[in-house]
Amino acid sequence: MDVEETKIAVLEHRGDPNHLGDSIRTFIAWRKQNHLHPSRYATFNILYDDPEEVAAGEYRFDLCVAVDRDIEPNAFGIVGKIIPAGRCAVLRHIGSDDTLRQSISYLYAKWLPQSGEEPRNFPLYLQRVRFFPDVAEHEAVTDIFLPLK
Repeated sequence: MDVEETKIAVLEHRGDPNHLGDSIRTFIAWRKQNHLHPSRYATFNILYDDPEEVAAGEYRFDLCVAVDRDIEPNAFGIVGKIIPAGRCAVLRHIGSDDTLRQSISYLYAKWLPQSGEEPRNFPLYLQRVRFFPDVAEHEAVTDIFLPLK
């Protein structure tokens, strides 16, 4: 699938994944303050690291929302970034994040070697299509994007 460039506002979580909840709460507070409701502004996550393969202090994860404006310096630490345009393999994951790792593993371990494709130099990212608390965890819908050359 070809995706268009997407301007995003980002809270960069750096460090122990067990503290991700604190970053999520900060990100939600900023979103509410800026009237960026998930029903109108797409929610993304950029996954730089596998939490099981890096030291807790080195874990990187971006919480993102699509925006149509530049991000001014702010007390929340939100910065502007871009999800680049390009080709991506897309896999829809339905259900809890508890099984998200299995879907991501399928993309890398099964689909990618069989496809003949090569990953592009941009991390795997997620679009949260439907998520808690709007739907129950088992009804969550997440699209997984694997950027391709």
